[in-house]
Formats: sequence, C-alpha cells, structure tokens
Amino acid sequence: MYTRFAKFFYFLSIGLFLFVFLYAYASMPDFATYEQNSKGLPVKQLSKESFFYFTVILFFVFNVLLVIPGKMIEMKGSNALHRLFPVGDSFRDRILAWIYSFIGVLNLCVSIMVFYIHSLTNQNEIRNTEYNVFFYLVPILLAAWVIGLFLLLVGKMKQVKTGTV
Repeated sequence: MYTRFAKFFYFLSIGLFLFVFLYAYASMPDFATYEQNSKGLPVKQLSKESFFYFTVILFFVFNVLLVIPGKMIEMKGSNALHRLFPVGDSFRDRILAWIYSFIGVLNLCVSIMVFYIHSLTNQNEIRNTEYNVFFYLVPILLAAWVIGLFLLLVGKMKQVKTGTV
C-alpha cells in the first residue's frame, strides 16, 4: 500500500519538476545566474543551453539510476534481492516505498534548486530572499530520508538475524 502512495508522489514530483523547469527555462535570459555578490550583481553565470542540458542530465541520471533497484525488487530481477525481499514481506513494501519516495524527494530538491536559480536570474520578477526557506529545505529532506533508510535497514537486519525472512 505504501508503494502506491510513493509512486504517486514520484510521478507528481516529475510533473512538478517539468512545470518548474519549463517555466524557468522559458523566462530565462541568455545566461542563468547561480552566484551573486552582496549587491545582487551576477558573479557566476551559465549559458541557457548549458543550464538546460545540465539540469536534464541530472534529472535523468537521478531517475534512471535510482529506479533500477526498485524495479529489480518488483520484477524479481535479482535472486539475491528476491530472497532478501520476498513477495509478502513487510519490508519489501517499505523499501520500495522508500526508493520511490526518495526519488520523488530528489526530484523535489532539483525543482527547488531550479526555482532558486530562476529567482537569482530574474531579480526583477522574484526576489531570492523570499524563497531561501525552500532552499534550506533541501538538506533537511535528504537527511530525513537517509535516516529513514537506516531505520529500515536496521529493522531488516533484525529480521534476518532472527531468521524470519
């Protein structure tokens, strides 16, 4: 059941990323600013095309590389993973939910970073100080999901140790 919610969140995060990315790219001038000085003037910039390719490659790599373990567990692609997470095991559903929700969190983090770069680039539209909270949300979300993974792995190790796999 958790897996369905996590997959829904994952697909929702893909839609959010596409919306934010296409909006930011469409309203971007020839260069994207990713660092400013204290006066708000651009210090480091990236061309619009480089920003597009870098962001798309980052998004694609996150999604493809991290979906593979989840699909291997679901499709029984590996005997070792199938023995560790057999069908009907409570940890199978939890680890699949964690994998898909983690990819969703990464997509959300990339969306936040794209929106932050958009706010830096278009100072006349959006002030970046209004959205600093979202930028600080990225490490908090990632830390929470990594702690969740460790808790899942500790529970699975206890299950394997007692022999109830």
